Amino acid sequence: MRYAQGSGLTAERRAFHERLRLEAAGWFVAGQDNAVIARDLRVSICSVQ
Repeated sequence: MRYAQGSGLTAERRAFHERLRLEAAGWFVAGQDNAVIARDLRVSICSVQ
């Protein structure tokens, strides 16, 4: 099943996910390893990649 916006997440959860993405992007630009980013954000390496 496909959702129109945000995979059925609330606005609060979408905002939380976006903050994580921006934080991960900043660490990636700074040269941090994907495994370290994933560990610190408590997500999978695949999510970071």
